[in-house]
Amino acid sequence: MGFENGDSKKGANLFKTRCAQCHTLKEGEGNKIGPNLHGLFGRKTGQVEGFSYTDANKSKGVTWDENSLFDYLENPKKYIPGTKMAFGGLKKAKDRNDLITFLKDETK
Repeated sequence: MGFENGDSKKGANLFKTRCAQCHTLKEGEGNKIGPNLHGLFGRKTGQVEGFSYTDANKSKGVTWDENSLFDYLENPKKYIPGTKMAFGGLKKAKDRNDLITFLKDETK
């Protein structure tokens, strides 16, 4: 099972409640506790300028797309052992689909 298009409005709400305390979306907004997510799709792990990543994140070498994000967001610490992202993950596939659908539009 992998990514399927979800509900962007529900994804926006998930982002606001679960992600926005650590991440920004728009170009030039800067990093917070987590890196800015602008340009996320097609970027490799650990590549945001000015953000201090763990070696685990830098060396993972995965390119972010719908499917890698789908797997990562289920359990970030399992997908990238050693990541400092303190997020337990979104266990429901529907939540991940909604969030990724939102991120695809909002990080361009």
